[in-house]
Amino acid sequence: MSSSVLPLSEVSLTDSVESLYCDHHSWLQRWLHHRLGGADQAADLAQDTFVRLLSSRATWQFSSPGQARAYLRKTAQNLCINLWRRQEIEQAWLDILAAAPETFYPSAERQAMILQALEEISTMLSDLPPKAAKAFTLAVICEMTDDEVGAEMGISGRMVRKYVAQAMLGCISLHACQTVAELRQEPQY
Repeated sequence: MSSSVLPLSEVSLTDSVESLYCDHHSWLQRWLHHRLGGADQAADLAQDTFVRLLSSRATWQFSSPGQARAYLRKTAQNLCINLWRRQEIEQAWLDILAAAPETFYPSAERQAMILQALEEISTMLSDLPPKAAKAFTLAVICEMTDDEVGAEMGISGRMVRKYVAQAMLGCISLHACQTVAELRQEPQY
């Protein structure tokens, strides 16, 4: 990175990202390789970090290479967390498939839809307050009544309904409810 930092208004966004990329891409890829243990995933996430930077609407400017690296590291770390969450979901799905007879396997297209719905729901649940996520999981996934959920969590049935409603609103905003409803029409595995 150059020794003087130009305000974003004096330099185009593309030039700024190009400069950041040239100055920090190799470092970021090594950092990710150490974190992930694989060169391919590290290369993909390093690239995704800069794509995220390009697609963000935020104005950014860094006063030092350390500040730029801290920003890139934080963005890459968030992408790692998303990757690990997605891998956990995929592994859980593969475990479910492994336990089912092959004749009940859904088509590849259906499996992709299921994984997408699971990822959407996982993202929505991680964005909720912990009590709302737990109440939703117990009521919807575990099919517990409001009173059972309330007893488990030490809250009233009314509070359970409030938490579940909050989570359902999250589902609606992600359009995951429609996907889940479609999946419920399919045979269970």
